[in-house]
Amino acid sequence: MLPALDWPLALAILLVCALAVGLIFWRRRRAANLSPQAPTESAQADRSWHHIPTEAVLAALETAEQGLSSEDARRRLDHYRPNSLPEAKPRSALERFLSQFSNILIYVLLAAGVVTTLLQHWLDASVIFGVVIINAAIGFVQEGKAEDALRAIRGMLSPHAMAWRDGRLLTLDAADLVPGDLVQLQSGDKIPADLRLLRVKGLQIEEAALTGESVPIDKAVAALPRETALADRLCMAYSGTLVTHGQGAGIVVATGASTEIGRISALVAGVEQLTTPLLRQMAQFGTWLTIAILALASVTFAFGVLVRDYLASEMFLAAVGLAVAAIPEGLPAIMTITLAIGVRRMAGRNAIIRRLPAVETLGTVGVICSDKTGTLTRNEMTVRHVVTADRDLTFSGAGYDPHGAIYCDGKTCSPLEDGVLSEALQAALLCNDATLELANDEWRVHGDPMEGALVVAGIKAGLDPETLAKAFPRSDLIPFESEHKFMATLHHDHSGAAAIFVKGAPEAILDMCGHQRSQAQLTAIDPDFWLRRMEALAAEGQRVLAIAAKSLDMQPMELNFEDLEEGLVLVALVGLIDPPRTEAIAAVEACTRAGIRVKMITGDHAATARAIAGQVGLRNSDRVLTGRDLDALDEDGLEQQVADVDVYARVTPEHKLRLVRSLQERGQVVAMTGDGVNDAPALKRADVGVAMGINGTEAAKEAAEMVLADDNFASIANAVEEGRTVYDNLKKAILFILPTNGGEALVVLGAILLGFHEFPLTPVQILWVNMITAVTLALALAFEPPEPGVMNRSPRNAREPVLTPLFLWRIGYVSIILMAGTFGLFLWELAQDASIEAARTVAVNTLVMFEIFYLFNSRYISAPVLSREGLLGNPYVLLAVGLLLLFQLGFTYLSPLQALFGTAAIDPLVWVRIVLVASTVLFIVEAEKAATRWLKRSREQLA
Repeated sequence: MLPALDWPLALAILLVCALAVGLIFWRRRRAANLSPQAPTESAQADRSWHHIPTEAVLAALETAEQGLSSEDARRRLDHYRPNSLPEAKPRSALERFLSQFSNILIYVLLAAGVVTTLLQHWLDASVIFGVVIINAAIGFVQEGKAEDALRAIRGMLSPHAMAWRDGRLLTLDAADLVPGDLVQLQSGDKIPADLRLLRVKGLQIEEAALTGESVPIDKAVAALPRETALADRLCMAYSGTLVTHGQGAGIVVATGASTEIGRISALVAGVEQLTTPLLRQMAQFGTWLTIAILALASVTFAFGVLVRDYLASEMFLAAVGLAVAAIPEGLPAIMTITLAIGVRRMAGRNAIIRRLPAVETLGTVGVICSDKTGTLTRNEMTVRHVVTADRDLTFSGAGYDPHGAIYCDGKTCSPLEDGVLSEALQAALLCNDATLELANDEWRVHGDPMEGALVVAGIKAGLDPETLAKAFPRSDLIPFESEHKFMATLHHDHSGAAAIFVKGAPEAILDMCGHQRSQAQLTAIDPDFWLRRMEALAAEGQRVLAIAAKSLDMQPMELNFEDLEEGLVLVALVGLIDPPRTEAIAAVEACTRAGIRVKMITGDHAATARAIAGQVGLRNSDRVLTGRDLDALDEDGLEQQVADVDVYARVTPEHKLRLVRSLQERGQVVAMTGDGVNDAPALKRADVGVAMGINGTEAAKEAAEMVLADDNFASIANAVEEGRTVYDNLKKAILFILPTNGGEALVVLGAILLGFHEFPLTPVQILWVNMITAVTLALALAFEPPEPGVMNRSPRNAREPVLTPLFLWRIGYVSIILMAGTFGLFLWELAQDASIEAARTVAVNTLVMFEIFYLFNSRYISAPVLSREGLLGNPYVLLAVGLLLLFQLGFTYLSPLQALFGTAAIDPLVWVRIVLVASTVLFIVEAEKAATRWLKRSREQLA
């Protein structure tokens, strides 16, 4: 029969338990009902502007040749709103801190702390609340800054623009642009809005951040078919891209959220950011553990009150002790610290982690979807082949470094021995506006990347651009224009001779040439030969330029198109490519050995993608799916294709996002690499987004979980190795911590079942054991080195539970060992007429010594530990043991801690008994490991 005064307390306790259980199921139901959000649709313009002739565009937007009037622009601004992207309100620091308490186990501890406070057990309540706040503070500090991807994309918009208003060319704030504005463009401008181009003069725009195209695009004004892919819309200029050459003018057709960059912003905002496999598993584990703890505590409470006649208040404290014993309070902190140590290790290997849980996710990655330009390749054009009428020459080296050799038929070739090659490279250097410089030990090109590659090729051949320019000064030029697709320059030497050099699109120059240069003589041009060589170079993913020349008997000072109508001689074809990184080839091979599939997803042409995929060693590199192919596939068809196809070309941001989702639907853990704003939605959706730190846009970096400080694909393989090591160490920490909690809970439960009114462990002592061993012993496991062969095994199954049957078995029998030894020595001390304080001190120290010996077992999950390496291989383990022994001596013999924790001094002989009993766990667990290995070998032999 319960005392009357205890009934309100009992009802309060039952209410708290009911609320906790209800909260658990509410969270599970809410999580089940939440479906992934579809990408938010931005306010897209209804017209395919690239398909409409310029006159029709002007008419549709009601724009005059002198631009809009100020009054009309104001009205349109009110209708369309400013040319900027909507900004989401970031979470405040308080909201971020409070979110750290969103954990089922934390709810239970808070509820226990509240009721303990109502019972005026101030010390117990203070310790419980202190543990909760410490864990929240660690999570708050590690979380870092909130989601910044949208803000980074907004920063790509141009702040100013030159537009025609009231018949005058004015400099306007880009936010004031409206559809219908006429915008003037020149080299160096950032495009302020989406434009339909009306006039171009040598206009080239760098669109790599938006489309993945590796070189600037030559723009035109002619309308294109409606189904033209984004990267091929030559008559459009898109917000956030950069003018690299020439001039132009266009009419604004979309602003703000309606632009292509605004549409990507909407995709980023609508993408569901997935949690990591470990966090999903730990959330599920926490839910079931909480249910089990509450159920056990409730049954124990009822048993103690109804069967053993405990007071309700007394029994509640016992139930709190049982809950505190069973809850692994130190586990969140250990997980956070282990991940943080992984972050530090990865930073030392050029992989910067922005979001802590991504460390562990790397260990489960089964597919890496890689962008091509700047990720697998150098994003630096390189001359690979020069084809003359007589020879096919290959240039070694990569990027803008002017070191390399020239080969013909596998042998080194000197350009001085090949007059045609020498003439071709001289022409390429003279008909060229790019320069090469060495700055901070890095070679950089100023000007067009393809022209820069020609400069590098000339230097490899021993030519000096400055000396050549002085020997053959330029008199005049015809600049490159998309209408005629070539550049021509007029030069003279100091002896009265003159020459014209031309470079450009081979299909244009081939038609202009009547002869071709060979070693022996000039011969009539053979168009079929050159077309075959052009097709062969293009099939290898190379961009092809033609070089022609014409000698003059006099020295004209002007160059006209009429001068090119006859007499041009085709000298050579030049094949250029953005070469793969050497280290990327090795990294792809390492990923293949580790069971990780690498897929290339690029906005570049299919031929280029196929060539690079073959060079870096991707599987099925001869098979390429384009964006149009993807559009023709339904979801089921796409799921079948992504299993086999590893190369995707001419894709849009939606395609990248769709591919990542399809792979995830197949149960794959996906890492996505990229550097452009077009990669941001897929980077955010991927399980691990990996951005390039040097050449990557801020939008890509903010959407990613990891940034590569060296833009080196090989760093991803290193990060995967660290991620696997981190997960191994987390498993070891979990396998170490949970038996400790199990042993403590069994001690408290056994005392209640046996009717003890003086428990072996108090709640405060249990919290001491949990926290002090977590920050010493369990933390030492975070420093465990990688296990041998960590990169020779397949990725772990992300759906595999943390608590495998082997884990559950070991947790169970180790918990029983800890309970038996601790309870046994507690009873022994009481039988020797020791005080309850001394007996509890022995129980706590026995439990701690058990953990010290069990720590060595936990260093290897299955391998034997009774060796020099197993016992002494991790110096942090020895340091942790030493520190813990000092803490326990203070806990046992220092008066302030005796008063705080209710302990008493014990004799040295008692320590001998403690060590002898506690050491048994080391040998019992090693015997179990040996039996497990024997059974595994037997099954393998039978199989």
